[in-house]
Amino acid sequence: MQEPEHSEWSGRTDGTPFMQKALIVLFKVVPIEVIYGVMALVVPFYMLFNHKGYMAMYHFFSQRLGKKPLSAFWHVYRNHYAFGQVVLDRFATYAGRRFKLEIDGNEHFMRLCEGEKGFVMLSSHVGNYEQAGYMLRSDRKSFNALVYAGESATVMNERSKQFSDSNIHMIPVQADMSHLFLINKTLDEGNIVSMPADRCFGSQKSVGCTFFGATAQFPLGPFATAVQKEVPALAVMVMKTGGRSYKAYVRPLKADPSQPSRKQMAALAQDFATTLEEIVRRYPHQWYNYYEFWDGE
Repeated sequence: MQEPEHSEWSGRTDGTPFMQKALIVLFKVVPIEVIYGVMALVVPFYMLFNHKGYMAMYHFFSQRLGKKPLSAFWHVYRNHYAFGQVVLDRFATYAGRRFKLEIDGNEHFMRLCEGEKGFVMLSSHVGNYEQAGYMLRSDRKSFNALVYAGESATVMNERSKQFSDSNIHMIPVQADMSHLFLINKTLDEGNIVSMPADRCFGSQKSVGCTFFGATAQFPLGPFATAVQKEVPALAVMVMKTGGRSYKAYVRPLKADPSQPSRKQMAALAQDFATTLEEIVRRYPHQWYNYYEFWDGE
């Protein structure tokens, strides 16, 4: 799911409404592998015109993963290609295509679904988290996902269609912060709130976490929500494992409830950052934060 616009990213799916609708129609008649192949040829041009994002990923592979210059360039290409696949998979889903999803840690999700309390599911910009909304569901609790209110009408409409026969709802992030009322109401009613937890924006408070051996800022809000509402938190990452398959990793986040609230928030944030690092090291090409993520960069 996506969030408000920031100077470092738009938070909006690329392409005009016509192009997006045409892509959905195309997926109804053309095999997804063919469209992947065309995209592989387009990726270098996208990299050329997205220089800031390209350099951020180049620094990630060279500085954080220790890749040499030529190797780092190749990994950046693979990263952009993987991101293109994820975007195409989203529109393929809108066209009625379905992907296989394996869930590692589903017992954590189901245990919380059986409880009376609401809980938060924290996502990040890796893999294709939107697939979790289509397949990781509960009959007992409604799934309420925080989404970027400025997303294109095509994407928002297609999401609504996909969710129309389920208990999944979207909470658009609003400039007046009215979405906070809906988040609190949802958790008070014992339901699920899903939100991204790896990007800071605007004046939002942040917490420094050790991430790939250096300090990076993570938004305090998602972790503060869990602590202040006294609800459990899960980290959920959905990673692409094949042309038509994904694997979801569900991990509980822990903090000592006897500690002051601020320390609990920091502990949850660090646990999330550690979990995210483990996933990114396993799937380095599926890290999609196209800006300088670490302090001092």
